Order: sequence, then structure tokens, then C-alpha cells
Amino acid sequence: MTKANINKLLKMPLTALMARANRLRARHMGMAMDLCTITNAKSGLCSEDCKFCAQSGRHKTGIAVYPLKSIEQMFQEARQAKANGAKRFGIVTSGNRLTKPEIDTIAETIKRVRRDIGIGACASLGELEKSEFLQLKRAGLSRYHHNLETSREYFPKLVTTHTFNDRIKTIKAAKAVGLEVCSGGIIGLGESMQDRISMALTLKALKVDSVPINVLMPIAGTRMAHAKPLPNDEVIRTIAIFRIILKDKVVKIAAGRESALKDFQALAFMAGANGMLVGGYLTTRGRAVIDDQRLVEEVKRLWMA
Repeated sequence: MTKANINKLLKMPLTALMARANRLRARHMGMAMDLCTITNAKSGLCSEDCKFCAQSGRHKTGIAVYPLKSIEQMFQEARQAKANGAKRFGIVTSGNRLTKPEIDTIAETIKRVRRDIGIGACASLGELEKSEFLQLKRAGLSRYHHNLETSREYFPKLVTTHTFNDRIKTIKAAKAVGLEVCSGGIIGLGESMQDRISMALTLKALKVDSVPINVLMPIAGTRMAHAKPLPNDEVIRTIAIFRIILKDKVVKIAAGRESALKDFQALAFMAGANGMLVGGYLTTRGRAVIDDQRLVEEVKRLWMA
């Protein structure tokens, strides 16, 4: 699909754009709904300077700060995630690098989760070496999460302590050892629609497997605390364009979906989304699980109509 054709999507009536995206979702993804749950397994004091992140040590946000959770804590959270209907459980840690003992603890957790619970295991642990990826894969890790966050062009305006190429290098390293990759970004950071299109095209070129779309939740104490919220129609248009560009990949609505779309979250699934993060986020609470379970049933009825 050429850039010129993609740009035409920006002027297409939203209802027509949604219908086109939804047809692609039905053709390539069917009725499959990809639900996942994450745990904030190690929180705060991150050395990176991402402007939007509550966990950066450069910000004073008052979030909980704690070291890596125990194997038993993470195991019980994975058990609850499966009971809530999630297909995958993701272990997420603050910071760009982990120590060997931390990697060993996470590997043992993944091994137990896969053996005793049977839910899919994901992780988002920053930059890893090949040997670390292989250790985690042997333990049962199937998918690695590492967001691009935004476009190559806009990235330096948000982060200076590492580069866009560093992110791409990590994604390629995970894929090189045979792991699936979950990678997306955040919208509402002040970027343009062209930046979002650029990010989607980069993700397509990287052949990632799952693409979470987060909507910025401005957090007091960060440098993005006063960012203006995106209009509902802009969020929906972005989701539809991602589906059209990415076609047969999971497109997942994640953090910020409640505040951005409120009672209209089902529209995201009529605009091409087929996945959702449930059970809360890293430093903010999500909706009650029972409400998301009802949403899933509502969406499936709409898909079948």
C-alpha cells in the first residue's frame, strides 16, 4: 500500500473507513479476541527519561516503587489472569536493563506459569542480550513486548537516553531467536497523524505479531501532564488505519482506552481492533474485569451481526 493511498484514508468518512477496517479484521483475524494481562513486576526509579512515563526517575509522580516481585507473587497473578479470561500473562519491569539474578527469577516464574497454569507467557524487560532471550525462551516465553512508542521522526522529542534504533535492535534480536514480538506505541503525545502512519509502517516492516495502541493518560509529575486529550474520532481513525496497514496482525487497545473512548470502546472493535489489555496497567487502574468481559461479549455479538 503506497503512502499516497494511506494518506487518502485521512480524508475518508469515518464510517466508511471503519467498515473497510472491520472487513479486513474479519477476513484476516476472524472472531479471535486476543486478551492479555500484565503485572508491573518491578516499579519505578527507571534511569530513562521518557517524557510520558510515570516510572522515570526524572519524574516525581508518587507511584509505588519496589524491587522485582517474588516468583510466588507473579505466579498467583498469572493464575488470576487466566481466571479473568486472559490468554497471555505479561511480566513488565521498570528500567532498561535487568541483572542476571532478576532474569533468573523471571525465567523460573515463566517456567512455573507455563507448567502449572498453562497461560501464554510474555515479558517486557527492556534491552536483553541474545543469551537472555534464549534463556527466557527455554523457560517458556513465547512473546516479547517492546514498544516503538512513536515514529522514528518524533522519538527524539520524547526520549534522549536511548534511540529509536536501540528499540529496533531489541525487536530484531527477539525475533532472531524465534520469539513473537508485541510492539506498538502511544498516541496523544503531540505527534501528527503522519507520525502514527510512520510508526505503523515501521511495525509492518519489522513483521511484529501484535500491536498495542495506547492512548496517553497524562500523569501529574511527568512532562506530559498537561497534554490535551485526543478526540474520540481521532482515536478510532488511528485504530482503523493501523488495521488497514497491518492487515493480519493483532491490533490491541491498551492503556487509556477507558478515558479516551469512555462508553464507546466497542467502536474500536468495529474499526479493526481485535485485542485488549485487561486487568489494569502499569501504574494506573483499568476497568473492572467483569465490565471488560461484558464488552467482549457485546463485541462478538456486533461482529456476528
